[in-house]
Amino acid sequence: MRRVRAATRALPALLAAALLGVSVPGTAAADTTPAATAPVATVPVALTGAQLSASWTGPLSTRGRYVVDAGGNRFKLKSGNWAGAQGTYEGSGDVNDVNNHQAHQMSNNIPLGLDRAPMSKIMADFHSLGINSIRLPFANAMIHDTTVLPDSAVAANPQLKGKTPLQVYDAVVAALTADGFAVILNNHTTTYRFCCALDGNERWNSGQTTDQWVDDWVFLVNRYRDDKRVVGADLRNEVRRDWKDDPNWGWDNDFDLYKAFQLAGNRILQADPDMLIIMEGINWQGIPQGMFEHGRPMLTPVGNLSNTLLDSGKLVYSAHFYSYTGPHHTGASGGWQNGETNDPRYRDLSLDDLVKAVHDQALFVTDEGQHFTAPVWISEFGAGGRNTDPADASVVKDRVWLKNFTDILVKNDADFAQWPLIGWTDNTGKPDDDWALINYDATGKRLSVEDAGDWRATDWNKLVNAPAKSGPIAPVDHWNMLDLDHGDHNASARMQAKDWSVGNRKGTCPDSQRTVAIARSNDRGLCTDANEPAKGTGPWTVVTDERYVTHGDWASGFNKLQCPDDTFAVGYGVNGNAMAALLCAPAAGTLPLTGRNVWFDHGDNRPAAGGSVESDWAPGAYKGQCTDNEYLAGVAYTWRWQHGGAPDALLCRPLA
Repeated sequence: MRRVRAATRALPALLAAALLGVSVPGTAAADTTPAATAPVATVPVALTGAQLSASWTGPLSTRGRYVVDAGGNRFKLKSGNWAGAQGTYEGSGDVNDVNNHQAHQMSNNIPLGLDRAPMSKIMADFHSLGINSIRLPFANAMIHDTTVLPDSAVAANPQLKGKTPLQVYDAVVAALTADGFAVILNNHTTTYRFCCALDGNERWNSGQTTDQWVDDWVFLVNRYRDDKRVVGADLRNEVRRDWKDDPNWGWDNDFDLYKAFQLAGNRILQADPDMLIIMEGINWQGIPQGMFEHGRPMLTPVGNLSNTLLDSGKLVYSAHFYSYTGPHHTGASGGWQNGETNDPRYRDLSLDDLVKAVHDQALFVTDEGQHFTAPVWISEFGAGGRNTDPADASVVKDRVWLKNFTDILVKNDADFAQWPLIGWTDNTGKPDDDWALINYDATGKRLSVEDAGDWRATDWNKLVNAPAKSGPIAPVDHWNMLDLDHGDHNASARMQAKDWSVGNRKGTCPDSQRTVAIARSNDRGLCTDANEPAKGTGPWTVVTDERYVTHGDWASGFNKLQCPDDTFAVGYGVNGNAMAALLCAPAAGTLPLTGRNVWFDHGDNRPAAGGSVESDWAPGAYKGQCTDNEYLAGVAYTWRWQHGGAPDALLCRPLA
């Protein structure tokens, strides 16, 4: 969510042009992608609820960098944020005074605008924007709030009188999905206080425990489980530093966002396997003063430590970009006393540097065939649209920024969600929140981005009507990493309740994948389903000794863990850096028993081509990796001096 108070290296011009001018990726023969030179419509095509409903089928999942519907067809998230249920109170003064709420708009902790316009009109106005999906923020407080709303809060929707905020949220979800919209639930805040600085809502466990946060998610997911147009769980909004602690990605402590997302994502998938799990990166780390390290990592850490869930086809990453923030700028104004730094804001960047920043902080995740590959949803961006003061340098910069930023989204065929959809206009017709695409006055009269005087219309229409990949998306191979840095990483639904190597750290691949690579010192691993052999119905075997080394000594003088014939490794256990066990699953048929040794005791030994070879899933560690046409049948190690039982070689055998 944007706040209401309001030094990167230049990218070579050739690369900037390549990223800005990238053509829409190729598709299968049935693709219906418009030509890149197709004209952009002046206004979006407004579908009826019946037309939007007929255009896609839930649930949603992912194929590589794309979100797809139940039929395997591209479902590009063209979204907006319907804010309000996360709260609008700014934290000081009388909570019942509208002047103490964001942009002088009081939501009563329900989606904004229900006091001014009937839901049927709101639905029609959403359709007129050309969107197909809604990010629907909520506060954890809403789930537990039994307060009956005042009638004035739902004056334009009398059917909602006498309801609690959660019951109104239910009704909004039902209305949206009945009209064909995909709904993504977004845990925005813990309390009803408006986001986003030092407001007590900095982390998922601010003001509540991680277990409480996860339990709230499971409660809400179960509540909408039968509605397959409720498609996703956006786990937490803009995680950032509080007064004294930074969030981190992979440190295994109470501030570890990576760990929290893994936990919540898998718990949600256990409750509802159909949900997309949406993970936003770290929004801010560090003290925002020049003498301290500080910045906005967003998705950058994913490049070396990505998430592997029980279902590799359910993960979506997200990121936020606003003109007044920056790669190292908080977005604050008023000097260092208010948290402002001297770093450039996104609107201050050259086009080359903006392209580089958006790529490096987010869109790199869409690179195909890597351990981190996933769709990236730019789930918040926006600008104020009716401030036309030519003397205001920030307004001029915002116009240039929005054009350039939406050009980047268009050229990269990126999924997006604008912030916010709905605001109020005052009694003079002026928007209280100039950022909203639709504003309603007290009588329900609408002022839209498409109405005269809003300079954003050109950029919005360009974005929502842009040529995009569409039609069937071919199934893709996956490469997913296992992280044993601090403990178990069990991505197998079958093995969730089983401690198959007691006392050791264990990595277990998703049930649709096999182990294909292991790192030598931090014991991370890589899983894949490329050319995956069908699994048999027999038991899985835990190997802790050499009893299955029955076809010759393939690593003389080394200890060996080897899967039984016609089985392949799907997991491994370590103690410290030493190999402790292999977990082997049976193949449905026979597997070749010839093989080759992949030694990696003195350096990386990875294929020259194939899956996830252009990314580092174990920085600082030597990595051994079988090819995509092989299965991992064994691991060799030794207790010789300076080896310590760490893996030295893999036995890789052909799949056919």
